[in-house]
This record gives sequence, structure tokens and C-alpha cells, in this order.
Amino acid sequence: MIRTFSQHKVRKQKELSQNLWKFVPLSGEHQGTEYQAAVPGCWENMPGFSSYRGEGMYSTTFETGGNARLEFKGVSHTAEVFVDGEKVASHYNAYTAFDVLLHLEQGVHTLQVKADNRFSEASALHVPNDYMSYGGITRPVVLEEVADIYVKWVHVTPKRVCGAVAGNLAESGCESGKQWKADVAVCLNNVGEEQVAAVQVELAGESFAWAQKAIPAGESVISCEMTFAGAGIKEWMPKQPNLYEVYVTVLQDGEVVDDLTDRVGFREVTVEDGKIRMNGRALRIKGFCRHEDHPQFGCAIPYSAMVYDLNTMKDLGANSVRTSHYPNDEVFLDLCDEMGILVWEENHARGLSEEQMRNPNFERQAEAVIREMIPLHYNHPSIYIWGILNECASDTEYGKECYEKQYAIIKELDTSRPRSSASCKFKTELCFGIPEVVSYNIYPQWYHDAPADTYLADLYRWIQEETGGAGKPFLITEIGAGAIYGYRNPNHDKWTEEYQAEALEKQINTVMNQPGCQGMYIWQYCDVRISREWFSTRPRTMNNKGIVDEYRRPKLSYDVVKKLYSALPDYMD
Repeated sequence: MIRTFSQHKVRKQKELSQNLWKFVPLSGEHQGTEYQAAVPGCWENMPGFSSYRGEGMYSTTFETGGNARLEFKGVSHTAEVFVDGEKVASHYNAYTAFDVLLHLEQGVHTLQVKADNRFSEASALHVPNDYMSYGGITRPVVLEEVADIYVKWVHVTPKRVCGAVAGNLAESGCESGKQWKADVAVCLNNVGEEQVAAVQVELAGESFAWAQKAIPAGESVISCEMTFAGAGIKEWMPKQPNLYEVYVTVLQDGEVVDDLTDRVGFREVTVEDGKIRMNGRALRIKGFCRHEDHPQFGCAIPYSAMVYDLNTMKDLGANSVRTSHYPNDEVFLDLCDEMGILVWEENHARGLSEEQMRNPNFERQAEAVIREMIPLHYNHPSIYIWGILNECASDTEYGKECYEKQYAIIKELDTSRPRSSASCKFKTELCFGIPEVVSYNIYPQWYHDAPADTYLADLYRWIQEETGGAGKPFLITEIGAGAIYGYRNPNHDKWTEEYQAEALEKQINTVMNQPGCQGMYIWQYCDVRISREWFSTRPRTMNNKGIVDEYRRPKLSYDVVKKLYSALPDYMD
């Protein structure tokens, strides 16, 4: 499934990943044996491959002719692409999309994808870690037939003309019909010589056209400002997730040669008075951290399972999800848009030391994730914040330089959302002065015995008095305790369901009663598999801090979290 809505009326598009592909492992005991494999899919979910680290070759055929655009939504974690035996593309990182544009003769062509999930010095981000780095073609593969000039992307940035609070526009003093504007940017790719084309944008009943514009070879971005009648616009908010389609067409000699549809929501995210605000209202974050992980599907989670997870989180009273620790599948983000779930999305890195960050590939690979994530996910109204570098070496001068560079890239690509990173560097953090939002991961009554209220109060005082984070919005981005599903005893020892429920009750009450704290993300939604090379002290080779286990069976903490989250309002004002 490519998206939850159709993106084209004119451009021909076909998903290549809803059929069986040939799969051949290139090492190990099954080397050279041919299998039939589901795409998308993780090879770990094939019999005999549960712990396979190596290379695998996937192959299929497709029929086309002319300009062919192949888009790969996710290959884990290194990909080499071959068409008719010729290498045409390579890409690193499982969680971002890449594409290749080819000019092919009409006919049937062979597509091969070599995937590699091995750990090595060449991979700075996919390392043994507290989550599983799967292998395979884990997200959809798309074939498109495109014109010489085609739309690469459209970005819409809604803006309230004045500081009106949602639902109170009549009292805001805005002129009638001018409550909302939108900056619209369209990126065109011209694969031929310079030529003339007209471009039109349609959004929320309004349209804007560039007539007969010279389009040079290569990529070019054109932009406009559109104004909308306030009475006719329905805003996007968590309890009212109103969506609009933006439709872009390219015309030559009066004929539409290409088109693109995306979806947007009219909402504006600002940081004011120490709060993250959406359409003027201060958000109360009640969230979960979530990995793309399932015992049957690995990270290639199907649509129905995504819906199940989001419905479960809503049943728990949550209004937000953190995509730990990488960009998520576009279908999942589409569902968050539709269901009104706020999203913290971040680039890919977790717990890297300064030594790991000095890997010569680190900066290039981490920065590439940002440059691939933001343009693709820009229009999702559910994404209210961009994050980077979870629990990395933000307590070192070298680490600080890396954070500054990556924050600068986000600002270059998107000024409409705040930035943050989840830290665990207690009283040694150096980077709180850079982003708009301060975020911290704490585990009182799990990794240490300090009472939650004492620990958090001391942490918040330190942030306000001794770091560059004073006066900024403050979030707890991880908090929780572990439990093995079904393990209970009268002593309420650690790893019992009883202990987890009791610890979470204390933690949630503490966080939500801490002055200056805007909300929290519980670590985590469900138990997940971890890299066996990392193992450390994780029972079952799993991270067991889920409120539900890997099969989504609720633990005792489920009812505790539901009661506390459901009692809290979605806004702080």
C-alpha cells in the first residue's frame, strides 16, 4: 500500500510490491537457494531466516517504456538496484525513500534489488542496538511513467494571518476572508531540454496558476501565496483532523502532462510563552514511543496492524506518538493525519557515543536522513516537531558540533516546526540552547531508585538555571518500567506486571504535575525485539517496557495508563 489516498489522476503509477518476488540469500547455509518472498517484507519472518545477517537478492519483472521512475520506500538497510543487469542506484538507510529515473525501451524489464543488513564500519547508524535492524525490501516499491517535466513534490505551509485561537476567529479582529494563507512551493523536475509549461495549484476551493513558464533542465522550485476565506476553512486539530487535498497539474500546449495530489491540514505550530502551540492552543502531550516491530511482520507492518496500534493508543487516552528512532512508513503518517494523532518524527540515531559519531560515515549518513525525511513528510499536519540524535553524545564538544549542523539542516528545510532531541545527559548536557524545545528521557524507579518527583524537580531546576534551556517548552520523551507479560508475584518485584503498573502510576502523576512540563511519551507502546548482538541485560532478547507485549496483549499497566491519560485534557489552556 503506497498511501491511503490516490496521488495521481494522469500519471501512471503501479505498485510492484504486492506480488511475490524471487529471493536468493547470498551467504549462509541457504546461499544460492531460491525462495518466494513477500514484498514488502522482512526476511527474518521467513522460515529459517529469523537471525539472518547478510545480503539477499530480490528480483521481479515489470513492463514499461519511456521515462520510468522507480521509487523504493524502504530497503534495509543498504540497497543496490539493478535494471536489466545494470546497476542504476544505491542507497543507505532502511527508513527513508529513494528513487531512480530511467529511460527504457518499451517491453518487459528485470528489476533486482540487493539488500544488506550486516553491521560494519560502513554503517554508522544501523548498529547493534536496543531495537532490531531488519533485512529486506521492507516498504513498497513503485513504478511510475512520467513526462519530461513532472512534479517532484508540493509543499504547503499554512499560516494564520493573525493570532486567533481556533474557534474564536470572529473575536480576533481578522478581516473577513483572510484568516488563513498558505505558502505553496512546487518542485518540478525537467529531464529534457529547457521547455515551456504551465503549472496550476488547487487547494481548498482556491487556485493559482503560472502560465507558460520557462522550465530549465533539472530541478526548479516555484512558489506562490494563496489566501482562503476563513469561514470556509476547517482547521486541523487532534480532535478535528480536517484534511484537504492539494492538486498540482503541469500543462503543455493546453494538455495536462503530469499531476500530483498530496494532503494538508490547516494548522500552524508555534512556540510562545514557553509552550508548543497549535493554532494558538497549548498542547498537552500524552504519548507513546513506538518502534515499527511486530512478531509476524518485523518492521514491514501492514495497514490493518497499523490501524490496530493507533486505535489501541487512542483507547489508552494518548494523543501523540514518537517515531522512535527513525522516520516511519508514510502510510502510518497518513493514518495519524486522519485519526488526529500528533507525531514527533526524528532522524535515525540512538545512543551513539562520541567514538561512534566520529565514524567517517556518521555525519553524511545522519544528515542524509534529514534531507530525505523532511521533503517527503513535509505536508503531514500530524507532524508537529522534528527530532534528532536520541541519547547521543550531546555532552561533548564534538557531539555539540554535530547537533548544531543537523539542527541547521532542519531549519534550512522547514521553519514551520520546532526542533528537539531526547537527551539523557544529566547535568552534563551541552545542547539545550540550540533547539526550540527541551526534551529529556528519565527512568526513576527503574534504572535508579530516586523518587520520581524528587528526580524530576531537580532535573527541571537544573535545566532552568544552568543550561540554555531556560524558558523553553519542556517534554519528557521517555519514561517507564519493564514487565514480562504474565509474570506476577505478591512481592511486586521488578519485571512483574504489578511493579510496572505501580511505577507508571507514580511516574505519570509526577510528570503531569510538574510545573513547566508540557507532557510525556511513555517508553513504550509494545515490547520489541532487539539486536541479539546488543543483548546486554534484556530478558527474552526483547525490550520489555511495552504497555502491551509484542502480540499486543495488555499488561496490568494498560488500565492504569488509560485511567490517567484519559483524565487529562488535550490542551493546557
